[in-house]
Amino acid sequence: MPMAETENNETETLGETEAPAGESAAEAAAPEAPPREPVEVVAPKERRRRARAAKAAQTKARKPRTPEERHADRVEERRGKALARGLERMRAREKARAGRATAEVQSTPPREHGPGRQKTRQGVVVSDKADKTITVRIDVARRHRRYEKIVRTSSTLHAHDESNDAHIGDTVIVQECRPLSRLKRWRLIEVVERAE
Repeated sequence: MPMAETENNETETLGETEAPAGESAAEAAAPEAPPREPVEVVAPKERRRRARAAKAAQTKARKPRTPEERHADRVEERRGKALARGLERMRAREKARAGRATAEVQSTPPREHGPGRQKTRQGVVVSDKADKTITVRIDVARRHRRYEKIVRTSSTLHAHDESNDAHIGDTVIVQECRPLSRLKRWRLIEVVERAE
């Protein structure tokens, strides 16, 4: 009898330690998992329909509320949203203040146009036929914001030339002024370069 007990113990220990070839000890020690049930594949439309049905069942299960309770809930929700908006606006103001502080540190050139400061333009005289008046072409080259291609445009303006100093082809600087005639709102300041 004792002999049989030792043989059983030996077989039990052998069964625990020895694993079949090709399997690791962890796989051998783990009990076999039950087969998984197939997962139901639900179409998106069906998923939405079920969600709507669940929500409708939930609202039916809820007890009806009085208009005063609904109003109190709305007021509470609005108060929360207003608080969130206030915090967001305060953050935006602080960020703008910090941005202005750094911008003021950088030396920016004075704005061209402001109170008591007239605009000035440099251009080429294209006509001086009229008495005391020149027509100036202003060429502008700028980079397109989206396509980043250089876009060249030009505009013409009439300027007052008291002494008929400028002639066709001259590069001149003009400054805005009060209306002097139907078309003239600019005045000749100086001739930068004479035409050859």
